[in-house]
Amino acid sequence: MTATVKTFDAAEFLDNDEVIAAYLQDALEDENPDVFLLAVADVVKARSMTRVAEASGLGRESLYKALRPGAKPGFATVSKLLAALGVRFKAVPMEKAARRPAAPRKAVKDAAAKKITLKKKAASGGSRAPARRTSSSR
Repeated sequence: MTATVKTFDAAEFLDNDEVIAAYLQDALEDENPDVFLLAVADVVKARSMTRVAEASGLGRESLYKALRPGAKPGFATVSKLLAALGVRFKAVPMEKAARRPAAPRKAVKDAAAKKITLKKKAASGGSRAPARRTSSSR
């Protein structure tokens, strides 16, 4: 007697929005970005490649290329796909042990103020690069 084993296909189990969101969230938490792309591909398969392509404004061929292993789709492409799937990215605080030290608020405000000042100077034409010093020949 020969046993047959069916290949696991996650798309068969992605049948509601909550399950899909949890599946994608778990994939996002993996350090390997390909895991997230594979999860998105599973969800796209579950929702119909043609429907997702139409809803995202991407061609089917572009969608297949963006989701193949090793692909490096841009943020705009991934955002369109997620919107077509009815989910979005959400930034949440990391656990304290995994966080990078936060910049002091005053330093962040000072940097933002300096950036705004430089943009205003550049826009008004008031900012000129200092003259370059040249070494004199001896």
